[in-house]
Amino acid sequence: MYICVIADYGTGDPAFTEVVQRLLMAFPHAQVHSLSVPPFSTLATGFWIAQLGLNPGYSDRLIYHNCAPRQDDPQSRRDNEGEGLTYALLSNDVKVVGVNAGYTLSFVKNHTKLLKVVNVSRGGSQFRSRDVFPPAAAAIVNEDFSLLGDSIDPEQIPDVPLDRIAWIDGYGNIKTTIPADTINLEPETKVVIRIGDVVSDAVYSDGSFKVPEGTLAFAPGSSGWQSASGGEPIRWMELFLRGGNAWERFGKPRVNQRITQIA
Repeated sequence: MYICVIADYGTGDPAFTEVVQRLLMAFPHAQVHSLSVPPFSTLATGFWIAQLGLNPGYSDRLIYHNCAPRQDDPQSRRDNEGEGLTYALLSNDVKVVGVNAGYTLSFVKNHTKLLKVVNVSRGGSQFRSRDVFPPAAAAIVNEDFSLLGDSIDPEQIPDVPLDRIAWIDGYGNIKTTIPADTINLEPETKVVIRIGDVVSDAVYSDGSFKVPEGTLAFAPGSSGWQSASGGEPIRWMELFLRGGNAWERFGKPRVNQRITQIA
């Protein structure tokens, strides 16, 4: 079995090791990969659930995610209570177990065969992803569905905001939530992009490397997946500075920051 743990603990944080230890108690022969997203970034969490879950991969796959900013209730929390646990069975039979918070399920909500509440304690520990959730994930993967509760209506899950930074990769490329099929421009058209207080010229390209060195490209990127309708695949726009770093060009913006096409 292949397990991907997506959480906002922080790169290199021992919290990942603690969670993996608990998961390996239930799945001793599993291969586990950890992916760290920025603190409280449910948008990045949801993006990677979809990118890893909806694309080809090992057939026996579990995505175990925890990004729980506890923003479902602004009042003081009783007994460390937080957002509830959910189970999603994706259209390709990939299993997804994790907290339903913000945009965590927004990218996959229309790609599920099953979407249900998992009846486990919403409190009892500050570290629920280690102390409370792993046994529930193990039960579901082993086809013990006794913990499954009510179905979740996809309409209750927020839509993906279509103007945000979803991720910044190791090269400084900015992956966005702007669908490529919403951009109706001819290749080599000049555009102006604003992120925060920084404005930059860019060139629309139908392929990132079809721009000269030193040029900021606004182009369909490498991220995306098959559409829920089975039509053309979904692809997301990226900002790519050939020979440089688009993230630095825009003043090192944060994930979830708004992107505006001015012209």
